Amino acid sequence: MERKVAVIGGGAAGMMAAIQTAGAGAAVTIYEKNDRVGKKILSTGNGRCNFSNEAMGTEFYHGSGKALAEEILSAFDVAQTKDFFSALGMRIRARDGYLYPASDQASTVLDVLRYELDRRHVTVHTQEAVQTLSFDEGRKQFLTVRQGKEAFYDAVILCCGGKAAPNTGSDGSGFRLAARFGHRIVRPVPALAALVCKESFYKQVAGVRCDAELTLQVAGKEAGRERGELQLTDYGLSGIPAFQLCRTAAYALLDKEPVTVRISFLPGFDKASCGSFFRERLASHETDEMDVFLTGMVNKKINHLLLKLAGIRETERAKDVSPAAFARLQNLYLGLETTVTGTNGFDRAQVCAGGVDCGEVTRHLMSKKQPGLYFAGEILDIDGFCGGYNLQWAWSSGAVAGKAAASGVM
Repeated sequence: MERKVAVIGGGAAGMMAAIQTAGAGAAVTIYEKNDRVGKKILSTGNGRCNFSNEAMGTEFYHGSGKALAEEILSAFDVAQTKDFFSALGMRIRARDGYLYPASDQASTVLDVLRYELDRRHVTVHTQEAVQTLSFDEGRKQFLTVRQGKEAFYDAVILCCGGKAAPNTGSDGSGFRLAARFGHRIVRPVPALAALVCKESFYKQVAGVRCDAELTLQVAGKEAGRERGELQLTDYGLSGIPAFQLCRTAAYALLDKEPVTVRISFLPGFDKASCGSFFRERLASHETDEMDVFLTGMVNKKINHLLLKLAGIRETERAKDVSPAAFARLQNLYLGLETTVTGTNGFDRAQVCAGGVDCGEVTRHLMSKKQPGLYFAGEILDIDGFCGGYNLQWAWSSGAVAGKAAASGVM
């Protein structure tokens, strides 16, 4: 008898799981609460869909399942992912190791997946959320209930996502379904989101983008360091370096620990080289007003802000600035300290940290608490850096769970 498998959630992991399950000979049904599958894919990579990265390893991931992630990412790796999408007809372009569809359109990734679902005869029910999931001991099958309709399946793959971007369907409902089977849910927090800061001066520099290094400190100890294009907003810090530090900051704030960030607007400079740079500049520009003296250092709005914080007038001539004031200014360029009070919420986060404890699933991503129940994607407590890592986790985990569910591998 043909094995019947339900995939709950039609995102990246869910579609991959369904394709792999159907490819192994099972009859597959996807239940998706949105009016279409893959809605979240369309917003990834600023609409271009950075779907993977050639620099792959567990050092790019967080969560309770790093050892598990290594095995899963090896079982369906980047090369296999490229082969998979190429076989579906998608040309691939690499930019410094970041992988995109050659069309530069996220819709291309979604389209080839949808077409493959059709070719594999996967049944797709949209606008149908599964409210109840249980295991019928008598029939030895799973019972799904949605909109009052019941259906039985030999296996179920939960691919409901986490809580990030709830407008795309990731509203935490998968956590509730997993918890019904006794699974521990590691506290979810926003990850890859902007940092909200205490200071009011951000309104003066909102909209500025610059190369910067951020050092995250939790309770006075360094907890992370990232460099890249920083985006200053009217409420704090955004851009990739802020996103990479978000999950650590979010968990620290959840535990009521003080969180600060030191911003170096001159990454690559230390105190000695910065001092030498200013002395050389002063030797040839001592009669310039400070507004002119600092021209070309960094963005003009940042120069003005740091002058104000250092207590130096823009019209003051460089030769008249005291050594103590110059020292304050240099220190601000090297490490402006800001207090983090929060992060953007799940509605503005790219991914969710936390989820189903990975210690409670097998190497085939099956529940250790309920045989036949599998997990894939963001619902598990594994989240990656910016750069295609979360989508690669979706492809890898979806492929592993799908193949296992099709055959009943535990």
